[in-house]
Amino acid sequence: MVKVKLFATLRNELGKEVDFEYREGLKIQDVIEALNINREKVSIMLINGVHQKADAPLKDDDKLFLFPPVGGG
Repeated sequence: MVKVKLFATLRNELGKEVDFEYREGLKIQDVIEALNINREKVSIMLINGVHQKADAPLKDDDKLFLFPPVGGG
């Protein structure tokens, strides 16, 4: 199982946290696609607190954090 934590606007439809069934070869981009999140709406991806790219592999029991683009000034 991969625990997916969503932040800011990504929470609107899915809530704060989603449990995602792990399978061999699972990557961040697979989770984003399966959750029907537009890839352009995700700019920061962390696995267990470490910044990753969309093609990074996941392991069972990982925590995946997804953030939209951050703005401000």
